[in-house]
Amino acid sequence: MTCRGGFKHEDSQRLDAPVDPQRRHLLGAIAGLTMSASASRASILRFGHESNWDAPATDRDRVAAMLQPIFIAKDPAILRLVTDAYADCVLGKIHPPDPPLAHSWIVPGGGYYAQWLWDTMFVVDLLSILPGQQEIIRGVFQNYWDFQQRWNSVKPAFMHGMIANFIAPFDGPAIRSGNDWETFPAYSQAPLLAWGMERVYRRNRDMELLRAGLRPLEDFHEWYWRERDVTACGLIGVGAYSGDPQHARYETYDREVDLDDLKMTPHPTRPPGSENGAWYGDMLIPANTAYLLLSELSLMRMAELVGDHEMAKRRRARYARGARSVRTHMWSDKLRCFLSVHRDSLAQIETPTVGGFMPLMARIPDASQAVKMASVLAEPAWATPLPIPTVERSNSSFASSEFWRGDVWPVPNYQVAKGLAAYDHRAVAAKIADLTIANALKVGISERYDSLSGAPLGVRGLGMSAAVITMMLDGITSRYHLGIRA
Repeated sequence: MTCRGGFKHEDSQRLDAPVDPQRRHLLGAIAGLTMSASASRASILRFGHESNWDAPATDRDRVAAMLQPIFIAKDPAILRLVTDAYADCVLGKIHPPDPPLAHSWIVPGGGYYAQWLWDTMFVVDLLSILPGQQEIIRGVFQNYWDFQQRWNSVKPAFMHGMIANFIAPFDGPAIRSGNDWETFPAYSQAPLLAWGMERVYRRNRDMELLRAGLRPLEDFHEWYWRERDVTACGLIGVGAYSGDPQHARYETYDREVDLDDLKMTPHPTRPPGSENGAWYGDMLIPANTAYLLLSELSLMRMAELVGDHEMAKRRRARYARGARSVRTHMWSDKLRCFLSVHRDSLAQIETPTVGGFMPLMARIPDASQAVKMASVLAEPAWATPLPIPTVERSNSSFASSEFWRGDVWPVPNYQVAKGLAAYDHRAVAAKIADLTIANALKVGISERYDSLSGAPLGVRGLGMSAAVITMMLDGITSRYHLGIRA
């Protein structure tokens, strides 16, 4: 029996079921692979070969043999892609504890030697499919909660709850040393922690993960609303306690065109003083707003699961208010997507980007808006040979290979396609997903791609780009299929 997409394969598993001999053998094989990956990373660090940080730490034949009892696909090329994804993007990104990271942690790739926030969620989602990984995944999330506690202990109350864009070890490269954690990074990232945790839970049913994480998650969400919804309109901006506008942009898509004119200001409703620097961006964006609202839905459902109905009620209210604000202030009927707005006037910035389609995944658009979004994505401005470009092709800043200015990223493609499918626009969703996977089969898994030629760009084997596998597992595709054995 096989399962394509969704999470149905977990629904039939009992957490207290006995482990049969084949499964016990599989657990041992996985443990050996993850331990050898960590040991390889540790030896690289010991001898200082920084250029090898992203060298595959796992043997592909062993990975393929370990995955064979788990995944099923008729096309051998798909199984090879799955092996590549797990070898390079998942197992090959796990590191042993390294202070202040007291638990196993996950790097994104490309020499970025720290645990990032949104990148990691797509890695742990796939890692949680493998049996016996609960302890590692709990540790990965505990690293975030540990950082939050350290941050709270040295910062004023209005800053409490933040989790940084990335958490670096103290012995990491000087350019991003963990020793500077009080001042750098003094900003966060796309708030997908609750979404990622729910994905893990739905796969492995680890209730302990939920119990440990819900309170710090709610604190993180409240920090986001307090420090990024500074006019209390229900829409999220970007910011950085460093005051650097580029640091603020790092909270979302680094060089997104609609943030070119971003300016940093003091908090508009707090009194002037040492605790009110020019830390707050003057634009509000659909992507991070949608990500926070998506995570509110996840946090609400997880709170219900553990019996905290008051928390669920608080999160439901946050979601309802934010979703109304996005529909009211960010929707453009003319451009058929959601737009960034100026914080103080709520005037729209008529520069559509891929971020304007993220509300689909958070179930924010009404049915008529979703129809219009699906239709515009099928038109030439967005339907490049490899969709979806990070800015529409008609924009004067478009360049097919430029970072967030016309290139294509697997994760946004997955998120938009997932959202379209949720509104039953499955043909448009499947075309985006199938073209993304076809390109990965042709040129490999990479950070990003040229939207016209499909050429790989950026970091080979970037962890979160394993979302090309998630597209198939979530049943978004039409041409390519991958299942999990029940």
